[in-house]
Amino acid sequence: MSTTPLSSATSTTPTSTTTGYMLGSLGSGSQQITGLASGLNTDQIITEEMAIYQQPVTNLQNQQSGLTATNKSLTSIQSALQTLAADAQALGDPSLFKTTQGVTSSDSTRVSATSSTGAGIGGYQVSVSALANSAQRTFSYASPATADTISIDGQSVSIPAGQSISDFVNSINSNSNLDVYAAATNSGTVVMSNRATGDTGTGFIQVQDTGGALTEQTALAKQGQNAAFSVDGVAGTSSSNTVTNGIAGVSLTLSGVTTTSGPVTINVAAPTPSSANIETAVNAFTTQYNSVISQIQTAVTTPPSSSDPTAGTLYGDPELQDLLGSMRSAMASSGSGLPTGMANMIDIGVSTGATTGSGAISQSSLSGNLSLNTTTFESQLQANPTGTHNVLSKWAASFSIMVNNAADPGGTIDSRIQGDSAEVTQLGNQISTMQSALTDKQNSLVAEFAQLEASLSSNQSTSAWLTSAIASLP
Repeated sequence: MSTTPLSSATSTTPTSTTTGYMLGSLGSGSQQITGLASGLNTDQIITEEMAIYQQPVTNLQNQQSGLTATNKSLTSIQSALQTLAADAQALGDPSLFKTTQGVTSSDSTRVSATSSTGAGIGGYQVSVSALANSAQRTFSYASPATADTISIDGQSVSIPAGQSISDFVNSINSNSNLDVYAAATNSGTVVMSNRATGDTGTGFIQVQDTGGALTEQTALAKQGQNAAFSVDGVAGTSSSNTVTNGIAGVSLTLSGVTTTSGPVTINVAAPTPSSANIETAVNAFTTQYNSVISQIQTAVTTPPSSSDPTAGTLYGDPELQDLLGSMRSAMASSGSGLPTGMANMIDIGVSTGATTGSGAISQSSLSGNLSLNTTTFESQLQANPTGTHNVLSKWAASFSIMVNNAADPGGTIDSRIQGDSAEVTQLGNQISTMQSALTDKQNSLVAEFAQLEASLSSNQSTSAWLTSAIASLP
């Protein structure tokens, strides 16, 4: 009977194989335990055990995700509040209440008008008997065979040999040293006109040409003309069709004569702030205000989710709820030193709106959305522009300070963002350290189970050899 030495049996002990191994977010490349000797699913055992060790890391990762989501929401709210504060400050800008005077014309196709503050208010009758125009001279043009040089009011102009009439005209119009413009006609002539309108006397547009490129058609010469007009029967002239000496503080633009249609009536209103500009600024504020409160309301009323750590992170946030309450209260707050009935935004028409005839309140009003009652606002502005200005200025100052205390750099929201950012970084470092430790733990478990399998395999080989040896005994 042949026998097999024990040393021979131990030398055939199976060894564990190496394949890729992945557990959750842990690194790959670990050994895989087959369980050939023990019959156990050692891979599953390690995975389940590591899942237990992984849970604290997952909790920190969820916390980090929640803080990141919170910061994203807070940053968006901060930006919206900064815009709101700027819109509020714009309501107190003195230039918003700079007075202007409205000017109207009964026939703007003949006489139109604009005004600056200080014009005499009232109606004016403007008649126009002549419009200002420029002096003109007409020349026949012959393209020169050789280069030519002409003089226009003392300025030299070169005409290259063979230059076309269109190129000649372009050279005149592009020369800033000249006091004339030129135009080519279909009949092949060049009309030169003064660049300024008005009567320049008989000695207008002096052209000298010895080369023969230009030949004047003297019968077509036309002297410049001043505009002739009258305001309330007082005659006047102007070298331009823009008249600034007809009505004090008013600029008239003459576009047609009135000899057949009769005088044009120019009405100048009293100086007042521009209600359209002010209403635009107020509406810009109310629109942004409504957007901000809607954004904050959504943030504080969205409940958290058990499956999503980034959802509802600002649910019931006390600081945002306090800010929301302060913003709403500010709309009814009276400015210091202002009279009753003209002391807050509600007094000038900015509110959440009135109830309907049946007493119903809109959902928009319940949400606290603002709207501008233009009828009330324009009535107050016309009756008391100074009071309206004072309400907006004082209210805008206090409101913007309150909002900026939260939204400005260093404010309450900014401080929270900075604190959360620091905590996110700290959590990241902690997670990284814990994940490194988990990787070491996983490798240790793999090594332990590999050793177990190796030992079991060796014992099984020894047992099989002994059994075989015993069976072979006589």
